[in-house]
Amino acid sequence: MTLSPKQCEKAIQCPFKDIKWLHIALTHRSAGSENNERLEFVGDSVLNFVIGNALFEQFPKANEGTLSRLRASLVNETTLAERARSLKLGDYLILGSGELKSGGFNRNSILSDALEAIIGAIFKDQGFSAAQRWILNLFADLLEATSDNHVIKDPKTRLQEFLQGRKLSIPVYTLLTSEGLSHEQVFHVECRVDDKNLMTRGSGSSRKRAEQQAAQKLLDQLDDGLSH
Repeated sequence: MTLSPKQCEKAIQCPFKDIKWLHIALTHRSAGSENNERLEFVGDSVLNFVIGNALFEQFPKANEGTLSRLRASLVNETTLAERARSLKLGDYLILGSGELKSGGFNRNSILSDALEAIIGAIFKDQGFSAAQRWILNLFADLLEATSDNHVIKDPKTRLQEFLQGRKLSIPVYTLLTSEGLSHEQVFHVECRVDDKNLMTRGSGSSRKRAEQQAAQKLLDQLDDGLSH
């Protein structure tokens, strides 16, 4: 059973002046025409600015490229979905019947979009300062653990560097299938390393995300092999 926006308000520790903003932020497009897509757009902009500015202040000697990579390591679908799960946002999402049946309440793309929409809702309801405080509190531990000497590289980059460092062939990514409507497509990709006779598959809401998932799975296999 989906819990109410009022219950969500308590869970995220952010009282709203007008609870309607939170209701819209929790409503997926599958549930109606008044949904969270527009708030997600606003929230994404606010989030990127707040995290970007926090990194700018935290690392005064970091150049633009480093700051961009640091922000990308914090503001991405996987991290946002993890933050959303920490708030149990899946319990409050308002989904259409199809998404309910397919487990949309636990899908990374839906959770990350909802989190951005909530940021947009806080911004529209209470202004920038309130949204900034909420974001910095939510990301406090991640910002504290971030170092400009250790930029977290994406799985594809790490896999390629791992293989090249051992003079092995680079991975080959193949698009297997894509399914769903144009705005809700799911891509399925294969990642193969012939020298190691390894193959993994990944899925995601874009080809790039599917490739990253497949690369991470292959890295996990290589790590397991080295640890045994």
